[in-house]
Amino acid sequence: MDGVEGPLPSSARGREGGIRTRGPLVPNQVRYQAAPLPVRSILTHFTRCQLLHCLLVPYEWIIDALDQTWSAIDVTLSDRAEWVFDAATPCPGWTVRDVVSHIIGVEILVQGADVPKAEAPAPHVRNAIGAINEVFVAQRRHLSGSDVMREFRDRTQDSLQRLRSLSEEEWAQVGWSPQGQRPHHRFQEWRVFDSWVHLQDIRDALLEPADDHGLGEEITLNLCEAALPYLWAKKVDAPEASLLRVNLTGRLARSIDIRVCDGRGVAGEPSGDSPLLEITTPVALFWRRCAGRINTEAFLAASATDCRGDLALALELVREMVIAP
Repeated sequence: MDGVEGPLPSSARGREGGIRTRGPLVPNQVRYQAAPLPVRSILTHFTRCQLLHCLLVPYEWIIDALDQTWSAIDVTLSDRAEWVFDAATPCPGWTVRDVVSHIIGVEILVQGADVPKAEAPAPHVRNAIGAINEVFVAQRRHLSGSDVMREFRDRTQDSLQRLRSLSEEEWAQVGWSPQGQRPHHRFQEWRVFDSWVHLQDIRDALLEPADDHGLGEEITLNLCEAALPYLWAKKVDAPEASLLRVNLTGRLARSIDIRVCDGRGVAGEPSGDSPLLEITTPVALFWRRCAGRINTEAFLAASATDCRGDLALALELVREMVIAP
């Protein structure tokens, strides 16, 4: 798949590029604002009970998102025939078994295991992270689907128990992540992204779509949205003062305005200004492109995608849109 490889540059990780740096990325909260949205705005998406829950336990929503996503994988694959685990997924070279093995492997690393020595890389491996993933995948290809799922349940339950025991200081501790050195809560947000997208990979492989999107979809979409300021200003190198508007339709619909100011992408409230480029597309196509699940051509050719304005910049932006490590 085409797209960005390796960690995002520092301008995509801090206040440069307009991405908010204070606190966790709360679901349904605009990612790039320097301060949280007013409580009235948050309550348009949260029930009062959900909001109180997040305030009392600041990172519980990350744990809930992982729990929901991993439970959905378990429900989808429990007591399934062996051929189900051999089904090809949208991930090049990976079956359903391989996707589950990859999730297991990451949790093994998070729980403190040594990084395994990577063998000769497979053709679809693009970077060092991919090579490490491949070791865990290859180690489990001989196992039955039920054996892989048994280990999946054990590892993910251990991870959830560990996360529930962490102090706020431990959540804030900086350490390794696929995007570089990050606070632990940032790393776990990307665990949600990775796990939720892989849940959809499994469903796609089995032709079993489902509508239980949950917190995982919200976090995934917000991370994709948060990358747009950096992509527009730095990767595309859009002209100074140029405005990008991305309209997402369907569940979690939103309109996103990004303007280049002093060479940086700055997000703002949707305005009446005419954008240099306006892209309208469904939420599902947007995150699939950001996750590298569809290529540039498929995204732009989709009947539900509409690009208006500078089409050369549209092509460049969509080419650079993949943020998955």
